[in-house]
Amino acid sequence: MFKQDHPNYFYTNEGIRIFYNTNFEIENLNPHKPVLVFIYGLLCSNYHYKYQIPFFEELGYQILLHDYRFHFSSSQDGDIETCTFPNITLDLHELLASLNIKKSVLIGHSMGVNICLEHARRYPEDVSAQILISGTVVPPQNIMFDSNIVDIGLPYIESFTKKFPDLFTSFWKHSYKNPVAQFAIFDGGFNKKQVEIEFVQLYMKKISELPENLFFHLLKLMQDHDVINHLESINAPTLVIGGDKDKIIPNYLQQILTKYLPSSSLYIVKDGSHVPQVDFPDLINARMHRFISKSF
Repeated sequence: MFKQDHPNYFYTNEGIRIFYNTNFEIENLNPHKPVLVFIYGLLCSNYHYKYQIPFFEELGYQILLHDYRFHFSSSQDGDIETCTFPNITLDLHELLASLNIKKSVLIGHSMGVNICLEHARRYPEDVSAQILISGTVVPPQNIMFDSNIVDIGLPYIESFTKKFPDLFTSFWKHSYKNPVAQFAIFDGGFNKKQVEIEFVQLYMKKISELPENLFFHLLKLMQDHDVINHLESINAPTLVIGGDKDKIIPNYLQQILTKYLPSSSLYIVKDGSHVPQVDFPDLINARMHRFISKSF
């Protein structure tokens, strides 16, 4: 994804292997300039920043990408119950310290917003600024698609997966080939006039690489996350971004974030979906760049 990759592994104090990649050699880190740290969402990957990463690299920004524990190239060994927001943020905190990164801008999308906020409240010294895209600090099951249909249906889906584990595993690994599943995700999460179906197909292919029990586990983490009680203590300059046609996370959730984060501003994208950074990358990139430039 970078013009020049510098992939590596980092082992946390707990012995968890974390994969990371930078667009600069660590020994050439400029401590006076910020490092942009992209934080992806639930069952997502850094592919969701396909249009942001090359844009900011071209502008000369230092960028750090990494995979959470139990995700992609990071360690997937052990008990998945250890994959919690506090542990994910601790892993990143230790990684930043090991690389001697003192100034970082956390950029989170969807569940990545929960991780950014958790990191900012636990390790405020790490976060010089943050950009939060299409996130929620209330349980997503209660508000997704502006209804509680997910909260009602999820127990039945979980029951099905436990009763027919082999069938669910097969579906998980191969659903990216299913045109009906492709369209459901395309229609629910994207602006179909702005995004090509090929983006969704590759996104779904990446999902199949993750453990199939990760979805229910992470969704429960979001349901139980209490960071809403700490928003007023997070003082990092914050840009909150949302799409006014977001079907997954209703737009008023971005207004709640802006209201309770002390140093925040709101940018709503007309006709933007749950992934406005993919729908309208030029608009989002320009707004993000202006915010970062003003913060440093």
